[in-house]
Amino acid sequence: MADIVASNRDRLLKAAVEAKTFAYVPYSKFRVGAALLTEDGEIIKGANIENASYGGTICAERTAFVKAVSEGKRKFAALAVTTDVASPIAPCGMCRQVIREFCSLDMPILLAASSYIEKEDGVRESTLGELLPFSFGPEDLERDRRLRYLFELI
Repeated sequence: MADIVASNRDRLLKAAVEAKTFAYVPYSKFRVGAALLTEDGEIIKGANIENASYGGTICAERTAFVKAVSEGKRKFAALAVTTDVASPIAPCGMCRQVIREFCSLDMPILLAASSYIEKEDGVRESTLGELLPFSFGPEDLERDRRLRYLFELI
């Protein structure tokens, strides 16, 4: 796992907590905040935004990535995610796949419990590779598929 400088780790966790305050969750009441650290040290925050159609809902992690990518940022060093739950919660499968689009498998992902500030063990450190093993990413689209097709013809 790539290391996160302690000062960036603290900034990132605090930004995720702050982002959570902007969650729009009138249906689930399940607030999530995410903070994405760019390689140049900028932090982009995201909150989950629900929609009455449910399908239009976007998770906090994807909100942060959409904001960052739409502003031209595509290189990231770490991600922090927090909820109001007493134990750390990991991103959903769709978010993991979006993270995979832009991040290396060894990128640190900090999963913070709601009480992480009071408890030293309230943050679980993971990597994208641990959260999404055997993943499919952009480089897989570059793999040669012709050889397999030739074998199917034989």
